[in-house]
Amino acid sequence: MPNEKGSPVNKPIQTQAQQKWQDLVQQIDRHVHGTMGQALGGISPIQSTLVYLDWLGHLMTSPGKQLDVIKGTLEDAQQAAVNLMQPGQTPTLCCTDPRFASGAWQKWPFNLYAQSFQIWERSWDRATHGVPGLNHKHEDVAAFAARQWLDIFSPANAPWVNPDVIDATKAEQGRNLFRGSLNWLDDLQRIVQKLPPAGVDAFKVGENVAITPGKVVFRNDLIELIQYSPSTGKVHAEPILIVPAWIMKYYILDLSPSNSMVKYLVDKGHTVFMISWKNPTSADRDKGMETYRKDGVMAAMDTVSAIMPGRQIHGVGYCLGGTMLEIVAATMGRDHDDRLASITLLAAQGDFSEAGELLLFINESEVNLIEAMMAEQGVLQGSQMAATFKLLHASDLIWSRALKDYMLGQRDKPNDMMSWNADPTRMPYRMHSEYLHKLFLDNDLASGRYEVDGAPIWFTDIRVPCFAVGTVSDHVAPWRSVYKLHLVPLDVTFVLTNGGHNAGIVSEPGHPNRHFQIHHRPANEPYVAPEVWQTAVPNTDGSWWPAWQDWLVTRSSAMVAPPAMGLPGHKKKLPDAPGSYVLEQ
Repeated sequence: MPNEKGSPVNKPIQTQAQQKWQDLVQQIDRHVHGTMGQALGGISPIQSTLVYLDWLGHLMTSPGKQLDVIKGTLEDAQQAAVNLMQPGQTPTLCCTDPRFASGAWQKWPFNLYAQSFQIWERSWDRATHGVPGLNHKHEDVAAFAARQWLDIFSPANAPWVNPDVIDATKAEQGRNLFRGSLNWLDDLQRIVQKLPPAGVDAFKVGENVAITPGKVVFRNDLIELIQYSPSTGKVHAEPILIVPAWIMKYYILDLSPSNSMVKYLVDKGHTVFMISWKNPTSADRDKGMETYRKDGVMAAMDTVSAIMPGRQIHGVGYCLGGTMLEIVAATMGRDHDDRLASITLLAAQGDFSEAGELLLFINESEVNLIEAMMAEQGVLQGSQMAATFKLLHASDLIWSRALKDYMLGQRDKPNDMMSWNADPTRMPYRMHSEYLHKLFLDNDLASGRYEVDGAPIWFTDIRVPCFAVGTVSDHVAPWRSVYKLHLVPLDVTFVLTNGGHNAGIVSEPGHPNRHFQIHHRPANEPYVAPEVWQTAVPNTDGSWWPAWQDWLVTRSSAMVAPPAMGLPGHKKKLPDAPGSYVLEQ
């Protein structure tokens, strides 16, 4: 009968009711998880508990490992006692810890404090590594968590046992602590009022950073495309399109005139285009990876092709922008689009299986909390991401800074990169969710499962030469992860430079203490392991920029007259560089 339970008449109503119920269930869980994530900084208490239980359970059932930890600790204590009884001996048990590098730490009783702490550190390092049966990722998380907790109790962080602070307090009669308290109050006020760190407001976008002359030549609701004005009478025929990461503002590559990569390239006769990403709001929550590919990189490439028709383009991608450039290059290769002349990947990963300590924060439980937070907000706030990066470098970015600012009463003079670092961006909900799942968790891009327009792409679809740069101290895109381009038959010129994720890339000629290694690997050359590569390739002093610029020149054609600024016949008035999107907070 029509009105019987389960009949076609009632089925749509039942299905709709079930859907409403499921939506309600999801909303409740999402709200609870989002609130929990915000309160705990995105750290999943469930995942942390599972890691702890996995580690503790396996350690407690491994008496041999326990004996090894005890034996190593007793040997360290014995060596420490010998050092303490022999004045003048180096008090550290292993490689020098920069926190205890000053001569004051070599004297009694401070050498006892330093060595006791290092014995403690090494005991925990033994206890969290090599535990039989422990999940390898849980091992990394346990070791990382142990380091973070131990850093809190470092004697360097306690002013009453830190000889450098004690000496400074005596010499200045406590004025250092007074200045430090003022610094702390100033920082606290800035955090509450959501103001940038002290001193960085001396650098203003469009006034003394991001001042290379140019014009916005295209704009949609995702990007502004900047074309930079030529500074030479002739230019290389092939333009350069730079794709920065949208988790940062583009002007990291156009800081002050002395260290601007954009200005360097323009002065070398290159026509440079730069994508400036819109800082998303909750209204942009549904923009995904495909939106960033189509409305971002491809829209920019179409504009460059319209301004300079018939010219191939040198693509340059930095960090996540480099990952997107790999996706674009593979898609273009698959679809027989030959507009790319080459690609340059700056600290950019395609394979995320060894993405460094950042992977410690990427698992299903953590991602669920992050997604719930983003669902509530529509975006991931820049401050939430910055907190994660600070935790990765807690010793340098938290404790060392606290020592200098609050105990010694000293402030580092702000610079352009510090100012840029204090100018974060947000990320839309859908894009960041897809990024975490498809790239980090599932590693689809390196597994041939990443789909564009309904079909998979693969690195072997990239048909153009590649210049890739890794940095030795990079914790965001570890150089061995960047090096994995060598696993596929690509024509790769690889550079390994000193410095970190940002400082190693912003490494202009004349920058002191810079050096790099460089080697060209043709597509048909056998694979060489990264450790072997690092040992075999000689070091070169100075910046890697000139070597890269030479590489671009050899893959460019004749010098020509500079192109016109902007799209032919385009009448809509757009602003000069740096545009308006970069100014959005």
